Amino acid sequence: MPSVCLYFQLHQPYRLRRYSVFDTDRHYFDDFKNAEILRGIVSRCYLPANQLIGELIKQFNGAFRVAYSISGVLLEQLEEHAPEVLSSFRKLAATGCVEFLNETYYHSLCFLYSRDEFRQQVELHRQKIQQLFGSDARIFRNTELIYNNELAQMVAHFGYEGCLAEGTDTVLGTRSPNFLYSPTGGARIKLLLRNYRLSDDIAFRFSDKSWEQHPLTADKFARWVGQINGHGSVCNLFMDYETLGEHQWADTGIFEFFKHLPDQLLHLPDTHFMTPSQLIDTYASSGELDVPHVTSWADTERDLSAWMGNAMQSNALHELYKLENLLKERQDEQLLTDWRKLGTSDHFYYMCTKYWADGQVHRYFSPYESPYDSYINFMNVLDNIQSRARA
Repeated sequence: MPSVCLYFQLHQPYRLRRYSVFDTDRHYFDDFKNAEILRGIVSRCYLPANQLIGELIKQFNGAFRVAYSISGVLLEQLEEHAPEVLSSFRKLAATGCVEFLNETYYHSLCFLYSRDEFRQQVELHRQKIQQLFGSDARIFRNTELIYNNELAQMVAHFGYEGCLAEGTDTVLGTRSPNFLYSPTGGARIKLLLRNYRLSDDIAFRFSDKSWEQHPLTADKFARWVGQINGHGSVCNLFMDYETLGEHQWADTGIFEFFKHLPDQLLHLPDTHFMTPSQLIDTYASSGELDVPHVTSWADTERDLSAWMGNAMQSNALHELYKLENLLKERQDEQLLTDWRKLGTSDHFYYMCTKYWADGQVHRYFSPYESPYDSYINFMNVLDNIQSRARA
């Protein structure tokens, strides 16, 4: 039976305040709104979810294990507004059943635009995780699971032993995401691929009453995982932590589902929960995986179109990274920090103009009335940062 790897991503951006073309204030971020949103997510998701995870670890005497990747910008906000969440994560870490992964500090797209900035942000995140939780991550997870062959080479060079990626059909072909792979190019690193069908059954379809499998119960889901037997060695369930209580509200039954899921899965013959590090220590690669084009876990295309799919997004990103060298020459830490916060992927996600189901997801997350409002507001802020840099 497969080893189940349950991984959660945690991230909240610094949302911008309304900023007009005539505005000259250097305070760009809506501190009140960001704190208000964070407190709501803390009460609905982070604290009750951490309590549940802790109870499950205790209930199953360490047989239940999870992994987390927490963006640096969220860690900063938790330190300021909700230190009790960090305390609860430290308690989970003390059980030995929780693993923390590394990513870009600002949850940015810098890998696509600046390898120097990418290296710096990965190091900043590594230092932050070490400072808060006393752990050195062995596994890397890029922003939104953005991945290609070149990323594997880079993070292997950084010293990571494993990397998460999306198990896209366009890459796998007839192969299964339920094995470990090695990247093309000889990098000594193993790839853990997300089983997006099973992951999205929980993350997106759980409360959809029009879904033919609704309601999703723990025993039904365990049977689906059990069908991997003989067709794979792992089942990687990767999703946002906000699935618990935020994207799927408590009254949908999501907490009850997760409360009973470990018991149902552990009743399957020879099924174990493993962290990503345990997977790479236990299983050999089943072969090379060639990913020359960039993939992600976003939208139905699972590519970069969520952030770079229209002219507004491309222009905003181009103008943002055009300032990098100038800003770093200035050696103004506050200015550089403001610029890096603007690089958080959410700002470009809000500019997406997709329609149908993906468009609804983008609108759900966006604080703006339209993608065009998002673009105008972002460019007004970026123009002010540019003026400061050239002053």
